[in-house]
Amino acid sequence: MKAASLSELKKELTARSKTDLLALCLRLARYKKDNKELLTFLIFESNDSDAYTKSVDDFMTQEFSAINYSNSYFAKKSLRKILRLANKYIKYTGSKQVEATLLIRFCNLLKKTELLAKKNTQIQKMYLTQIDKIDKAIETLHPDLAYDFKKQAGDLALPHSSKFLFF
Repeated sequence: MKAASLSELKKELTARSKTDLLALCLRLARYKKDNKELLTFLIFESNDSDAYTKSVDDFMTQEFSAINYSNSYFAKKSLRKILRLANKYIKYTGSKQVEATLLIRFCNLLKKTELLAKKNTQIQKMYLTQIDKIDKAIETLHPDLAYDFKKQAGDLALPHSSKFLFF
């Protein structure tokens, strides 16, 4: 089965009644957890992005406190999980400002751990990739906001590191 294009879906949805749209949204939310989470965000949390950012920030802080530092494998796995969920929540907002805020928070939390000091190349690559994503998100912001975020992101550089650290 081939999925319809976005414009075809838009035309069809405009022709539907309000009750049909409600039924379609509820059916869509029933089948996948991500759809339900996105619908929850759009209905309840999209009006207050600061509170949403704070809740995701609290979630990341809580997850960082639960990381198993005894084995680097488990630590990397936990970091990937936190980052995957943070990226999902960032995608829900569609805001580069929220993306920069949350990724800066992730990098700050990661920098506070001893994981970067252990010279683990995979974790350092993950960290540097997030810094690159922060820079790209900042470039699209208004210059006043970009200046503030660049100040925050300036503190994230690894001591004695470069992008060619791993080769």
